[in-house]
Amino acid sequence: MKSILIINGPNINLTGMRKKEFYGGYTLDKINAFIEEKSKEEGLNAEFFQSNGEGEIIDKIQKAREKYSGVIINAGALTHYSIAIRDAIECAGIPFIEVHMSNIYSREEFRRKSVLSDVCAGTIAGFKHFSYLLAVEAMAQILKELN
Repeated sequence: MKSILIINGPNINLTGMRKKEFYGGYTLDKINAFIEEKSKEEGLNAEFFQSNGEGEIIDKIQKAREKYSGVIINAGALTHYSIAIRDAIECAGIPFIEVHMSNIYSREEFRRKSVLSDVCAGTIAGFKHFSYLLAVEAMAQILKELN
């Protein structure tokens, strides 16, 4: 069974407690349970990592190719300015899917720009926790096509 990594960045650990109109009411633990169930349905093993620190996220991305076939990433606010995360993704050598629970294109101007999108296989945004589930489906398809 192929393994995928789900990376969540700053403040995603507060999901379910903040701005429910954008992010929904589920906690990150509950979202991870949904992702784990969906991953199993798709024949994938999901593992999870959350950090509020850019450096920790970069370290995890750099090591991802050793253990994972693909990565789903919600980099939170780092999406909009972290060239360092972008460069790590670009060098990873495995597929990444960018995820956002809110529709970043209908929010503040600064949230409408992602420096990660062009180095990811695709971006899914605006479907609250379902964004992750759609990303799992897409990753499963990408990995099938790579074989």
